[in-house]
Amino acid sequence: MNDTEFNLIDEPWIRVIDKSCNVIEVSLKDAILNAHEYRALGGELPTQDVAVMRLILAVLHTVISRYDEYGDENALEDDEDEALERWKAWWDNGKSPEKAVSDYLGKWHERFWLFHPERPFFQVAGLKSGTDYDSSKLNGEISESSNKVRLFSSYSGNDKSVLSYSQAARWLLYLNAYDDVSAKPTKEGKAKAGGSLPSPGVGWLGKLGLIYLIGNNFFETLMLNLVMINKDEVQYTQNPIWEKEKISDSERVEIPMPYNLAELYTIQSRRIFLNRKDDKVISYKLLGGDFFEKENAFFEPMTVWRVPKNEKKTNDPITPKRHDPSKQMWREFSVLYNDESSNERNKCSGIVKWYRDILYGSGYLPNNYLLKTAIASVEYGDKDFFVKNVFSDSLTMHSAILSEFGKGWRSSIETEIKHCDDLALAIAHLAQNLYVASGGSNNSKNERFKVVATAAKEQLYYRLDMPFREWLRSIEPKPSEQEKQDKISEWQKTAKNTAKRYADELIADQPEIALIGHSVDGKIYSAPKAKNNFISEVKKIYERK
Repeated sequence: MNDTEFNLIDEPWIRVIDKSCNVIEVSLKDAILNAHEYRALGGELPTQDVAVMRLILAVLHTVISRYDEYGDENALEDDEDEALERWKAWWDNGKSPEKAVSDYLGKWHERFWLFHPERPFFQVAGLKSGTDYDSSKLNGEISESSNKVRLFSSYSGNDKSVLSYSQAARWLLYLNAYDDVSAKPTKEGKAKAGGSLPSPGVGWLGKLGLIYLIGNNFFETLMLNLVMINKDEVQYTQNPIWEKEKISDSERVEIPMPYNLAELYTIQSRRIFLNRKDDKVISYKLLGGDFFEKENAFFEPMTVWRVPKNEKKTNDPITPKRHDPSKQMWREFSVLYNDESSNERNKCSGIVKWYRDILYGSGYLPNNYLLKTAIASVEYGDKDFFVKNVFSDSLTMHSAILSEFGKGWRSSIETEIKHCDDLALAIAHLAQNLYVASGGSNNSKNERFKVVATAAKEQLYYRLDMPFREWLRSIEPKPSEQEKQDKISEWQKTAKNTAKRYADELIADQPEIALIGHSVDGKIYSAPKAKNNFISEVKKIYERK
């Protein structure tokens, strides 16, 4: 077994989806130079794909900051026009610049060995202290700890306990980005720190309400997320992790937030060292690594933000808003695409601002280009102690909806989403009234009374989901107010009919006793009365101004 092995620039390890929809493994260099030939990344999890994409973006940010569109070394300066001209030249070319990418990766080839005696990629060579884990914990598809084994798993036998080098490379990035907080500080680290060490929290991406853009192929996806102007600053100086002279092995270190995207995208949230045997990764050692405060960390472009509800406390810090796995993406429309002009406390995600104000707003993209945004997140359990769930979603709409011209449409869309929420509340009331009419208790502490309401709401959102997405995608902002009102009326009819059909199903499923009714504290609950109340609620929802 060689001390130096598996160079990520040359060896296939990145999973992509080709034009025939096959998932294949390619090298880092291939993924960049042939990105136009691939539909998207095709890793085991969408969150893993985000971690891999940010690594590729770190490479591209560094290349575009040092090489012009002809592939010649020419450092980018603090010049917005020049930065956007370089971006536009790459975009118009339709593929990554071969000479510039090849020259850069060739220059730093030695820093991309997955196994190296001094500089193993994204690792700390010979890490002596830390928590020891088997490879089954590294594999995010099963993510088993030493004391918690999954009953049902995507892998079995030897495949659970070892990883190929290509698998390990992908999960290494994922672990650094999303690791939970189960690893304990070392005794040596606590002693050195005077008795205690700060908690770094989960990996950086695990703290975010992550949002990114999707193009018509993988090259477009990379370019849309290549934010050349971030927080009104030109990204002209880059410092990715592989260019650093020394890799820190210090435990749980609070650092200033990086202010270049290549460094931010390659931050070492964990100190990791992979152990291998017979060409397989069998285990790893892990320590808490670098971290910084997430409050007001607005330089991070790929997240939505939580604005304090109490607007009187204007000095309260604003934090990344983690996504709610129980909500479809469109239900958080106002959070994902919020309008900063409506409230100075609002913070639009950097990626949406980049797209809205520059790529589309300044005419770098065609007028009819569809905006497709996606989220990919980890849901943690027990105060972030373990990964509970991984989820993703995407939403497509006309780009003009985000423009100043589409401002009125954004307000109307938010209103219709609020109506959907009200419909869900009405269907919950119906379900509860039917439950009581069938002999159940209306006590709010009754678990079944609460469960039927929650189940009914979730089912209605499920039924509204695809129709709403199709309606949103079909919107083409036009100057005619009548056309706009007709489009809104079209959706309202769909929403009301969907809710009423589901209401009829709920009523039809009730036992005969519900038709007669049930008296509770002198009040009669019956299916006919519950239906009338529901119809009245729906009518009021759409009468409100």
